Amino acid sequence: MARRVRIGIIGMGKIGEVHARALRNVPGAEIAAVCDADAKRLSALGEDIAPGRRYLDCRELVRQPDLDAVVVATPNFTHSRYTLDALAAGKHVFCEKPMALNAREAFRMVEAARKARRRLQIGMVCRFRSESVVAREYVRKGCLGRVYHMQALWRRKRGIPGLGGWFTTRAKSGGGVMIDIGVHLLDLVMWLSGLWNPTRVAAATYSKFGCRMRDYVFTRMWAGPPNYKGVFDVEDYAAGLIRFGADATLRFEFSWAANCREEMFVELLGDRGGLRLEFGQPVTIVTEYGGRVATVTPEYPETQHFDLQAENFVNAVRGRADPGATGEEGAIVMSVIDAIYRSATVGREVPVRTSGRAKSTPR
Repeated sequence: MARRVRIGIIGMGKIGEVHARALRNVPGAEIAAVCDADAKRLSALGEDIAPGRRYLDCRELVRQPDLDAVVVATPNFTHSRYTLDALAAGKHVFCEKPMALNAREAFRMVEAARKARRRLQIGMVCRFRSESVVAREYVRKGCLGRVYHMQALWRRKRGIPGLGGWFTTRAKSGGGVMIDIGVHLLDLVMWLSGLWNPTRVAAATYSKFGCRMRDYVFTRMWAGPPNYKGVFDVEDYAAGLIRFGADATLRFEFSWAANCREEMFVELLGDRGGLRLEFGQPVTIVTEYGGRVATVTPEYPETQHFDLQAENFVNAVRGRADPGATGEEGAIVMSVIDAIYRSATVGREVPVRTSGRAKSTPR
């Protein structure tokens, strides 16, 4: 019988609790230690969420010799530092998205994992949704043919998280809607299509709602309540076009807040078929069948994507699977986000600067 994989979790906020509950559902995984800088939050955790040892200092957690791996579920500005500490201590690492504040930090993390010969997995949980898995299967079977254009759109009417907190402070978050939810769909379209060669970006970003903090009208707020004495120096809307050499293009649009209909979808257009993916809705494929245009809507079971992601990480630690989202892929996504912000600043198309490419595309 295989030895249990002993895992420590750094950061026990909402997403840390989500990862803890998912790991509890993975056979052979054990939460052996948890860490959070907030002593009250740490003491309030129930044994069902955090049964292991408890630490206020993450450096103390990563030094524990009996830990095999660490989950980093902290604010963005700590991702790189905590990941590097864990890798230096010989631990495999699961790091929440976004991987880092920028591509420079991300590639440093990739290199550290390579030198340590440890697994580095990024929390791109949208890959594990049942809709995404089914869509990926159809693309890999060649049902779309050659993909030449893609769309990624995620628009919230009023969805700014933690107004005035670290989410809306660039020095701590790295950016706004682009790095918060845009990162998910950028990764998803590249993973679905297998196109990991972004070359140029033309983009624009806007700050129209969050900057007027006391006038911001909302009905709910993730990571709230608002801190009106805090900072909002990030974008709440981003749009643009990404080129993948001469192969394909991607149009994107993301909003935390806008006067619009709420909408979220990914679309891939190929010369043999087109595919549309919306979370919580059936995947649809437009193609030709029997000499006629046809729409195919496959049936598939619903799955628990956080549980599947946790299981994949445990298997990756054991050497039985590749990480569901590699550090190399995460760094390429960060390179695109860097280019988006750079293009928005200079007001023209700019190259995507990458110091590496994903090693396994597609998997």
